[in-house]
Amino acid sequence: MGFIVPFAHTSRCAWLGASRTVCSGPRLRRQHRWWGKPSAGAVRSAVRMVASHPAGTVAGQSLKASAPDERVRDGMRLHEFLALMSDPKLAVAVDSMFMACKVVGYEVRTASCSKEECVNAFGDQQLAIDLLADKTIGDAMKASGVIAVGSSEEQPVENQYGGDAFSVAWDPLDGSSIVDTNFSVGTIYGIWPGQRLTGITGRQMAAAGMAVYGPRTSMTVAVDGIPGTHEFLLIDNFSGQHGMWILVQSFYTIDEGKLFAPGNLRATRDNPGYNELFDYWLRNKYQLRYTGGMVPDCNQILIKGKGVFANPASPSAPAKLRVLYEVAPIAYLIEKGGGASSDGEVSALDIPIDATDKRSQVCYGSFGEVARFNELVGKKYMN
Repeated sequence: MGFIVPFAHTSRCAWLGASRTVCSGPRLRRQHRWWGKPSAGAVRSAVRMVASHPAGTVAGQSLKASAPDERVRDGMRLHEFLALMSDPKLAVAVDSMFMACKVVGYEVRTASCSKEECVNAFGDQQLAIDLLADKTIGDAMKASGVIAVGSSEEQPVENQYGGDAFSVAWDPLDGSSIVDTNFSVGTIYGIWPGQRLTGITGRQMAAAGMAVYGPRTSMTVAVDGIPGTHEFLLIDNFSGQHGMWILVQSFYTIDEGKLFAPGNLRATRDNPGYNELFDYWLRNKYQLRYTGGMVPDCNQILIKGKGVFANPASPSAPAKLRVLYEVAPIAYLIEKGGGASSDGEVSALDIPIDATDKRSQVCYGSFGEVARFNELVGKKYMN
């Protein structure tokens, strides 16, 4: 588990002392502002979203931090952050995922790619990179000793892992189809208390995270009991902190801003609401920031502190994103980070997960953007 992933320093990165490298980004207190006046319908939708749910169940309301935890500070190491968690078994589960993703990052960077697939060595075999990532994470979860049930999007069944405390679902390599183009890809995971991954909702999660394998290797994580969502950077500068995860920034607010990542654009052909929403973004001169990788496209909302990601469905382009492995964990990160999520009607954290293959459309972003999605898209054009 000792593989280290190199990363490139950019102009936004700065040295801390002689051994740490961190990158600048949005901090705790951002100026709240609307980029352009919201439509009256969007405002009404936001009001309805609050008024139609009991207190504590509105998208973002129960997870958004009222105040940051003063114990959480930039520059702290992963083991210091984990020590803040009240449940030591949850700390073990989260730490095991960090260790696994460090290895997956190395496997992604050293993969051999052709036009057909990307592979890497596993003993005397060559395994497709997404399958190798899946095996790496699965082995780490089993070895942790605290995971009762594990399930991967590669094999969407509930597997018994021998522990008794938590259940974990993961997408081992989201965006694996764009690895060959050297785009950023990532891992998504959610951790639930107990010994099952069906008959639950995302709101019951104890922790969630997404690793980004790009110019830098980072992990964005949120855990129950610690306010906010937090980004860790894998250090690889051949210093005394070589191979360590260092907290570089924390997220507590997502403001309004003209940045959009539109997924499943084929749905605009027979989803009039999505077509109208897309036209709204264009007319109002939003910045298009879309790679086709769900992890970097959603992580940028936290990093930039603004924006929207939408992946609506339509009769000819049905929902493909799985709630257990992708939709719910990212919703947990976004809402803990001060944003909102929706399936068109309710928070993505409130979608019942009655099967591991349950799928849904989704929108993440600021409260204003998600309200606009509910108003224009909703669920009225899905069938």
